[in-house]
Amino acid sequence: MRPTRTRVYPDEPAGPFPSPPTTYEDPEGREIVLETLEGDAETAIEALTDMYVQFDPADRAQGIPPTGEDRIRQWLEPILAKGHNVVARHGDDFVGHATLVPDTDDPDSMDEDSDVEWELAIFVLQDYQRGGIGTQLLENLLGAACDAGVSHVWLTVERWNGPAIALYERVGFELCGTESFEQEMSIRLR
Repeated sequence: MRPTRTRVYPDEPAGPFPSPPTTYEDPEGREIVLETLEGDAETAIEALTDMYVQFDPADRAQGIPPTGEDRIRQWLEPILAKGHNVVARHGDDFVGHATLVPDTDDPDSMDEDSDVEWELAIFVLQDYQRGGIGTQLLENLLGAACDAGVSHVWLTVERWNGPAIALYERVGFELCGTESFEQEMSIRLR
């Protein structure tokens, strides 16, 4: 059975968005490489686990990322197996990660014409925040998703997180729902 969309999406698609790989120089002069996460899943899990272990617990939102290496690995496994993932790398270290995870466990329902909705999450290490890396990650993830046939993306953000809401609105997300502490936003890519 095909899933049906449960959210309201803008009538017009947003974009265009760049597709990874791309390179970005942040305001501190650091070369940041944005790329899709491909290759050996175990290597990717280890590299991302290393990044998330460094993640400042004060920057956690809605309980993610989890804390502790084992819990981080368990959280990452389905994200990497089912989702679309773009990372920001400085040298050999991951410093940011953006992911889209489908609202379904049925792989047959994820074709180009499906009603699958994809939930977005984005994380940037504290030492790399406020330098445009989050914007670059977000735009490259949306570009990669569009290339893969994804059309409906949504997210939740804490309502007091004004900088994040402003970022999402700049790239084309619109408010579509609200809960007590969270704001729901959506974007159409195609």
